[in-house]
Amino acid sequence: MTHITRTRARAVETLALDSPGNRNALSAALVGELAKALTECAGDDDVRAVVLTHTGNTFSAGADLRDPPDPDALVALLRQIVELPKPVLARVTGHVRAGGLGLLAACDLAVASHTASFAFTEVRIGVAPAVISLTVLPRTDPRALARYYLTGERFDAAEAARTGLLTAAGDDADAVLEPMLEGVRRSSPHALAETKRLLTARVLEAFDRDAADLTALSARLFASPHAREGMTAFLERRDPQWAV
Repeated sequence: MTHITRTRARAVETLALDSPGNRNALSAALVGELAKALTECAGDDDVRAVVLTHTGNTFSAGADLRDPPDPDALVALLRQIVELPKPVLARVTGHVRAGGLGLLAACDLAVASHTASFAFTEVRIGVAPAVISLTVLPRTDPRALARYYLTGERFDAAEAARTGLLTAAGDDADAVLEPMLEGVRRSSPHALAETKRLLTARVLEAFDRDAADLTALSARLFASPHAREGMTAFLERRDPQWAV
């Protein structure tokens, strides 16, 4: 079963998350397949940039609760996007939840249409946005992030752009994305790689400093009684016991 659909046009490789059965949730299989595709893009001189997008109405629903990826594998995937020597641009026209926002924040540029919606839903299932903080925290307004981390509220594309989670939003994601792709196509591959290194240095410092602790925190929280209750409630489509 294929979880990633690949197309190419004018030196831009598009990787579409294509697992509609679980709303493109980050399963072990999807994470592994995406990592493999990114490795191939990194080594292909004919690829100038990568667009990360999705099929269906959901970019990613977050971690697959039935087949979650190993936390180390998710950290490695996020770091791979940040370190890829080519720009990675996210294109979103649907919902993004929890771990999917870590994927979004790992990208160098991110655009969305006004049909997109976003939410850090971890607290509502008894865990915390631990691993994805490696990419989210350095790139998002702290006050806004405190609100959405702590409440799990849904917010729209305009708010995501205001807080820095998105580069830009508009009625048509492709129209917003196109001038960015044209700029990349007209740029030196070597210069793009070196410029990306400048831009991602502080994000990679966070990986070096915090990845081990956040991975351990994630594993501990997902093994807790609170997470078991939260995930069971989610799968059973009911409120968890702590809801008042």
